[in-house]
Amino acid sequence: MGGKIRVGIGGWVFEPWRGTFYPEGLRQKDELAYVGEHLTATEINATYYSTQKPATFAGWARTVPDGFQFAVKASRFCTNRRVLAESGDSVAKFVNQGLVELGDRLGPILWQFMPTKTFDAADFGAFLKLLPASVGGVPLRHALEVRHESFDDPAFFDLARAAGAAVVFADHPEYPALRGHDVGFSYARLMRTVEEEPAGYAPAKIADWAAMAKDRAASGDAYVFFISGAKVRAPAAAQAMIVALT
Repeated sequence: MGGKIRVGIGGWVFEPWRGTFYPEGLRQKDELAYVGEHLTATEINATYYSTQKPATFAGWARTVPDGFQFAVKASRFCTNRRVLAESGDSVAKFVNQGLVELGDRLGPILWQFMPTKTFDAADFGAFLKLLPASVGGVPLRHALEVRHESFDDPAFFDLARAAGAAVVFADHPEYPALRGHDVGFSYARLMRTVEEEPAGYAPAKIADWAAMAKDRAASGDAYVFFISGAKVRAPAAAQAMIVALT
């Protein structure tokens, strides 16, 4: 059975979007609602840096419409460490901070690793066992963004597939573009937008990304985020892709 395609950006607070994506004069507290009206997903960045309150998640959930989903960026205290197998307490603190308050607006959790982090099969396998399948009765889906070429290893893909975790596909000039196995959903981060293109990527490339998302959606939900690069163009890129999907 096919899944839904959701297209978004990273966060929603970015000053250069004011007057380019957000209308002039829009109150900052209304920016997330505007994202909800025009896109279908966004990544929550704040959770990478610090713990949030349950009421904050509940407020975010109330602000966006039905069908919109948040990908939640996992805490850096879970992933930016020498021994991943020792992050159990940090993982528990992260998943129990109030994610359940997002309800059906909860998309995947993004576990992002430093570009210098190399693949250690035993340690990474131990880390994956720390990731819970649910919290408070709400199912959790995990996406792994690894950014070192050592992860281009069958052992890594086997571990990810066994854990039911998606491998993030990254379009980036320096990180490897890894394609994982089908685990029922997919996650792409497209990071080569350029300011010279009104929609960040050339129209033909936007069409290619739309075709990729449709292909991936044949086997489950597909999440596509336009991140970094010429970040000012990310909302336009997401909107162009949403149009290309219609």
